[in-house]
Amino acid sequence: MNFILGFLYGLMAQILTFIQLQGQFKFQWAKENPFYMSLLGIPLSLLYIQSVKHLVQHFEGQLWPSRLLGFAIGAIVFTGMSWAWFREPLSLKTLICLGLAVCIMLIQLFWK
Repeated sequence: MNFILGFLYGLMAQILTFIQLQGQFKFQWAKENPFYMSLLGIPLSLLYIQSVKHLVQHFEGQLWPSRLLGFAIGAIVFTGMSWAWFREPLSLKTLICLGLAVCIMLIQLFWK
């Protein structure tokens, strides 16, 4: 259960971080109100803290797996949202990096 909670908190945090940082390029309101957008940092920090807490518990106190999973989740979310929001093309380089992010996740999950 800790893994699922950690993953879901991390996923939510990465999605909201993308909106917070890239929203200025999609929404005029976000571009004109960076102070209000920065206030998202407080709930985002709480989501990241919960994600790390649960992932570290799942991996019996080890810190690195949570960091590497967080990186991989972020790379996957960024790729998907960049494509969905901005229609950025998925170049071969991007697809290879995405594949590496998935490999990092699988190594952390299944390599004992």
